Amino acid sequence: MRPLVRIMLRNGIAYGTFAGLVRQVYVDVAFAEFTTEGRKQTVSRVSALTGLTRKEVKRLLELDSTPESEGQARFSRGVRVVSGWMNDSQFHDSKGKPANLPVEGKHKSFTALVRKYSGDITMRAMLTMLEEGGTVRVKNDAVHLVRHAYIPGGDDVEKIAILGSDVSELIATIDHNIVADPEELWFQRKVSYDNVAPEHLDKLRKISARKAQALLESLDRQYSDHELDVEKRQGRLVSFGIYYHEHDTPGEQ
Repeated sequence: MRPLVRIMLRNGIAYGTFAGLVRQVYVDVAFAEFTTEGRKQTVSRVSALTGLTRKEVKRLLELDSTPESEGQARFSRGVRVVSGWMNDSQFHDSKGKPANLPVEGKHKSFTALVRKYSGDITMRAMLTMLEEGGTVRVKNDAVHLVRHAYIPGGDDVEKIAILGSDVSELIATIDHNIVADPEELWFQRKVSYDNVAPEHLDKLRKISARKAQALLESLDRQYSDHELDVEKRQGRLVSFGIYYHEHDTPGEQ
């Protein structure tokens, strides 16, 4: 979980958002894949399987489960602060627009805005987060809202989507191999050594990349030869991934 949490924190995904997504997935998977043979799945059974209350299961079934839903977005404290700035007249100027707010102050200030809309996060932490995302700029001791949306200034969204699908496929392969019969296992192997000389790492990275790329290009040609025409959609998705990883061995970090 640590690498996943690292990515989420870097991109402004609060714990509440993640917890909401996990609850939704638990309910979706329980309903779709853990039915009793010959019987219709019920809210009560899903509640027993997931540990969630019947009321919560029913609520989640009725929700839009897309990652961009408004319910999930509420958990982002940055979104709440910017939304409050945009919609709360307490923080508007005489024209009804988001005002340039002094950093400190009891009422019409950035400190007051953060206190009202961000929960227990400190004003300085929120200011840093919004500055890094390009949402605000501090000028003449006042905080200016320069972008009317909180978009975390972390990783490229498209890149995360691509790498995220790889994680999903790897876990799905592991899941398959746990429950499949021996003759139906999917290929899942790795080579790993825990005491490699640091001066040789660059060489091994390059060798790994070169050989992996050659294999993937070869497989790409063979997979392509067996693909159906575009208008025919009866086939299955086939994917073969390779990754390189390194980290310090226990005791060195």
